[in-house]
Formats: sequence, C-alpha cells, structure tokens
Amino acid sequence: MTFKPVPDPIPARMRGLNRAEICDVNFSEFVKAWDGRADARPADGEAILEGSALDARGFRELFESQLVSRHLDLMARVLRVQNKVFYTIGSSGHEGNAMVARLTRHTDPAFLHYRSGGFMAERFRKLPGTDGKPRDPVMDSALSFAASKDDPASGGRHKVWGSKPLWVLPQTSTIASHLPKALGTAVAIEAGRRLGVELPVPDDSIAICSFGDASSNHATAQTAFNAAAWTAYQKLPAPVLFVCEDNGIGISVKTPGGWIGNRFRNMDGLDYFTADGLDLATGYGDVQRAVEHCRNTRRPTFLHLRTNRIMGHAGTDFEIEWRSIAELCAVEAADPLLRSAAIALESGLMSKDEVLDLYESTRKRCFAAAEEADRRPKLEKLDEVVAPLAPYSPDKVKAEAERIDYAERRLQAFGSEAKLPESQPPRHLAIQINNALHDTFAKYPDTLLFGEDVAQKGGVYTVTKGLQKAFGPRRVFNTLLDETMILGMAQGFANMGMLPIPEIQYLAYFHNACDQIRGEAASLQFFSNNQFANPMVVRIAGLGYQRGFGGHFHNDNSITALRDIPGLVVGCPSRGDDAVTMLRTLTALSKVDGRVSVFLEPIALYMAKDLYEAGDGGWLTAFPSPGEAMPLGEGRVYGEGNDDLVIFTYGNGVPMSLRAARAIEKTHGWKCRVVDLRWLVPLNESYIREQAASAKRILIVDEGRHSAGVGEGIITAIIEGGYGSRPFRRVVGADTYTPLAGAAFAVIPSEESIVEAAASLEK
Repeated sequence: MTFKPVPDPIPARMRGLNRAEICDVNFSEFVKAWDGRADARPADGEAILEGSALDARGFRELFESQLVSRHLDLMARVLRVQNKVFYTIGSSGHEGNAMVARLTRHTDPAFLHYRSGGFMAERFRKLPGTDGKPRDPVMDSALSFAASKDDPASGGRHKVWGSKPLWVLPQTSTIASHLPKALGTAVAIEAGRRLGVELPVPDDSIAICSFGDASSNHATAQTAFNAAAWTAYQKLPAPVLFVCEDNGIGISVKTPGGWIGNRFRNMDGLDYFTADGLDLATGYGDVQRAVEHCRNTRRPTFLHLRTNRIMGHAGTDFEIEWRSIAELCAVEAADPLLRSAAIALESGLMSKDEVLDLYESTRKRCFAAAEEADRRPKLEKLDEVVAPLAPYSPDKVKAEAERIDYAERRLQAFGSEAKLPESQPPRHLAIQINNALHDTFAKYPDTLLFGEDVAQKGGVYTVTKGLQKAFGPRRVFNTLLDETMILGMAQGFANMGMLPIPEIQYLAYFHNACDQIRGEAASLQFFSNNQFANPMVVRIAGLGYQRGFGGHFHNDNSITALRDIPGLVVGCPSRGDDAVTMLRTLTALSKVDGRVSVFLEPIALYMAKDLYEAGDGGWLTAFPSPGEAMPLGEGRVYGEGNDDLVIFTYGNGVPMSLRAARAIEKTHGWKCRVVDLRWLVPLNESYIREQAASAKRILIVDEGRHSAGVGEGIITAIIEGGYGSRPFRRVVGADTYTPLAGAAFAVIPSEESIVEAAASLEK
C-alpha cells in the first residue's frame, strides 16, 4: 500500500502547514488508515517478507534508524527558528542508506555526504558504548546540530557526520571533493597490506563513499571515477564502494531520467549494482551483493541507490515556490518511511499502535536530546575555535626531527659508509634534496613518494632519481596525470597511517587541485577536533627564473594560493643544506602533530652551484649531519650585525639579494644584512620584527606577485611591530601571468631592481 497524494488544492486542514509538517502528518495518517491483512509475526531470524534477504530483527533495527534520522530532520526544522539548531540540510528520503551501514563494518572507513542520518544511526549499533549498550546516535547528532563544543564529531565547529570510533571521517560540504581521498584510502588499504605496514583497520576493509546524483557530474567526482577505473584496468586492487544516492535532483536542477544508470552501468572498471533505497525488504539483498562484491573482489564498485528527497534541499528551500503541488505530493507519496511502515504492518511484525508509539517515542527522544544539547556550552573564544587547526608540539617535533636511530637502514639505502651523503663534497640543491629523500625513506619505512614521472625517470629535474631502485615500486611510483587524484591518494595513505610525499610537478599544476588541500586535507584536524589527521609533505617545484624555459605553467610565482590555507605549513629552501634540515622538520611535524605541509622547491636553484662568479661554488653546501634539523620558523641571516640595510627575502631572492648586497656596499658603503625567511607559512612575525628592530633601512624582495604576495605579510609584521617609520621599499613581481623566454624577467625582481630600490632609500 502507498500513500495517496493529497490532491490540489490542499484540504483546509492542511493549509498553512509547511512541507515538513505535511510529511509528518502523512506518516501518522498513513499508519492509521492502513487496512491491509497482516501476516503472522516473523521470528527474529526469519525473512521480514517472503523472498526478502532481510530478517525481522534487521528490519526492526533499520526501521528504528530510519525514524531517528527522520525525527532529527523534523527537530532541526522546528528548533532552527528558535535558534537552538544551526543546520537544516536533512536526510529525509535517503534513510535507506542505513542498509549500507548495516551491511558494512564500523572499521570500513566511511566518507559520507550530508544526507547520511540513516547510515550514522545504524552504524552506531556496530560498537557498544562504555555501558555495553549501543552508542546513542541521537545525542551525538543533537550536539552537532546545536554546534555545542561537546559535539564528539567536530567539537561544535561544523555540523558534520563523523565519529572516530566508528571510522566516519568528517567531511566538509564541498561537492564531491571527498571522492578522491575515499579512493585513495581504498588503494592505501591494499598497498599497506602489501608493504607490511600495520594498518589501523583490518586488511580486508573497504572504503565507503556516498554522494548525490548531481554531485556525480562534478569534475572532482569524475576524476575519482576515472582513477578507479584506471586501477581496475591495471588490475590494481581498490576496494571502494561508491554509493550514488540518486534522488533525481540537485537543489533545484533535475537529473535527466536514466542518466546515472546509463552513465555508469557500462563504465569499464566500475562494477555497477543498483538497489532500491526506498524499500528495505527488496533493496537489502541488492545492497548486500554490492558490499560483498567489493569486499571479495577488491574492485571499485558503484552502488546506484534509489532515494528520494523530501522536505527540500534545506530549511530555506521553499519548494512550493518552484515545484507544483502535484509533484510535491507525488514525491511525498514515495516516502521510504511509508513503505517501511507498510512492511512492519504487512509482515505482522508490528501493530498500528506499535508503529505509532515508536514514531512518537523517537520524536520525543530527538527533541529531548536537542533541548539538552542547547544547554551545553558553545565555542565562544578564538583560541577554543582554532585549537585543533594547527597543533604543534615543538619539543616533540625537535626530538623526532633529530632522531638518528636508523643508521643501519641508512647504510643500506646509500650503499656504504663512503657513499653516505655527509661523506660527499658540497653539492647543489637538487642533489641534496635527493639525498634527503633517501634519508627520509630510510628513517620512515612507511614513507611513499608518488606523482607524475617520479619513478624510473626520477622526475623532470632528476630530483627523485634512484629512489625507486633503492626502495622499490611499491614505495615510489608514477601516477595518472591528475593532480587532484595525486593529492586524494596522499590523503588516503595518510588516513591509513603512512607518510605520503606526493609531488606536484609545477606550482601552476597545484591550482588544478587546490581544494584537495584547502577544503579537505588541511581542514580535517579542524573539523574532527583533532581526532583525525592526514599528515603529508607535498613537494612542489615552482617559482620563476628558469632560463630558456618557462611560461605561465612552468614559471609560476603564485604563492598566494598556498598562503591563505588555514593550518598549512610552507617551507621554501634556497640552498641544499637548508632543504635537508627543513625536510627533516616537516616529516617530524607530520609524524608528531599530523600536519599537512608544502615543501616549495625553487626550480631555478636546483642546479645552481655558483653565487658571485662562475666557478666559485658559492651555492654548494655540505649535507648536514644526521640529527641536525631546522626549527619551524627559523630564518637564516647573512651578514649578522649589519644594520645599514636589511633585506628580507626567500627562495630565488636569497642569492639574488646577496649579489645585490655586494653591489650596494660598493656603491653606498652600506653594510647589508640578508634575511632568508625560509618559512613562508606561517610567517614568523616575531622573528621578522627582531630583524627589523635594528635596521636603518629595509627592503623586501618578494618574487611573488604584487597583490597578496609574501611581501605583504612581511610589511604588516614590520608595521604592526612598530617599525614602520624605517625607510623601506618592496621589490616584487608584477600582477601578471609569467610570459615565455626572456620576457619573464621583465615581470619578476632582478638584482638591478634591488639595487635601484636601495638607492631610493638613501636619505
């Protein structure tokens, strides 16, 4: 039996009600009006209906989870207007995703979209609380809706579905951005098992990823589907269960009928299953087949789950303004809770009174939890809000960076005592980064490096040369030409406890995939209240000054894309020894505090050997001894005590400024001090002020762009420190894309422009 749609016009008794109230009334009226014949009550282990794969006990619990999800939605609509709840995107119509939760394990990492109330309510059954009873999804959810700092998922920072003990990693609302890291996690489960890494989940776990039909069209989703199919084509295990919850609409844009099925049913490399998420009795067996297939075959699996969207996209979506009454009534008649009530009654499992009692008791339970959550404390102070954003344990990081108890593995990596890098003569930046990576791989057996061309070729600048030969193709490997998936893969490996070092071949290529760091990787600790972390060190070759090569995509100085990502650390070495000690600190920061960082490598300095004159070897450095590390935020000073002119710079600007300083001293007689900041995010403002305090004049040499470059941060630190009265100038790149060949040097700083700027400070 299905509910008959309310005709148009709406009866007088229904006028003035919003669609949430109508759905609420529909359920009660449907149950009261039911007049079918009930079968004999099935036993717990018996099928709920003839031919169903779902037994009576399972149905009863799934029905309870559906009701919890629905009443959380209804509660949110009521209490939002009282300012007790701050989120109204609901799960109504999607409650069938509870079947996915029941048929998977609580140790299967889950990356869920926002209509996952049923899934969460059901997964809570998987792990008992401290009292031995099932954990309470209602109170946990209510605390999240109320933005209480007692919220166990995010500490009141966002309404997210998440749970550390249940392996539900909190997701932001960015459309489809969680799909690459879900696939990356699936790949990491298999890779970790082959590498012998101790995983935080069982070896046969699968990754679950849910999303809507509209989101499946997003470029980020498509890159994940393509990469999943590519792994299958390569016969590489990737046990990810993509759950497309198809409700036929994205906010107000309808998905063409049959689009999802036609698009994915015949896609090579994705094994397609479909299930009715509106009917627990018929849908359960199909969901079960998809889950078992994914777990047993270890192949990417696409579960097309039929759902419905009831009560609009969110509380602010007044569907009556853009959908007809007839259409809305038809949607509401397909409410999965009506079908579940019918199953309960037809099977004889429950009477009408029992169904209604369960419905109303669940309502009371949700409202009581919401009222209690409203009384709980909220985040009020800045330090409370940002506490999990960028955890930093300096003493522990220092100890880890300086740890040297891996001498035997170092010898194996380099071959002999004589071949150890500290036994070699001074070398240039590229060689020392390569040595530092070998050293890192020896120190951390769970380190992986991957990206485009990094394996046999050793990278386009040979920086990763020999790594695959030394440590094998399971730890050093090439990827698809897809930066989004490279960074998604990195998050997956990090989720599974490994230390990924992904390479983005050029800084401009990072822009294609920026949200994987901005919206996902760097936000996880914040939105999970530091319960989850995905530590990684992202290597990016970039900046300008390449001779005979370049153009926009190879000479990119847009550091702004990195600077404004909350919680990110960005280090930029200008010379080989600094690169080594910086990398030691960045990897320790990942290991100790779970941080995401970027190691920004100036391409033009990779092979630089000389500083002032050809053949002087002034930019070659010795490999730092094991145990030597660079503290986070510490700069390097050239010309300590020289106060006539202080030049703040980084990257390519360091040797350039040193050469300019020599010319300035000859011309003006000034003793110059050059300060290599080395750490660009976060800027060490106290260090900048210390260096500015004794300066008579200040130059900022910033190879980034005029707008929003690093130089703006340096100037702000100086002025806010009270040193703005010093004569100062900024030498900075122009607000333009970088052109090809010699024209590039017209738009970025030069030694001549530094000398000219210094001359303007002579007073």
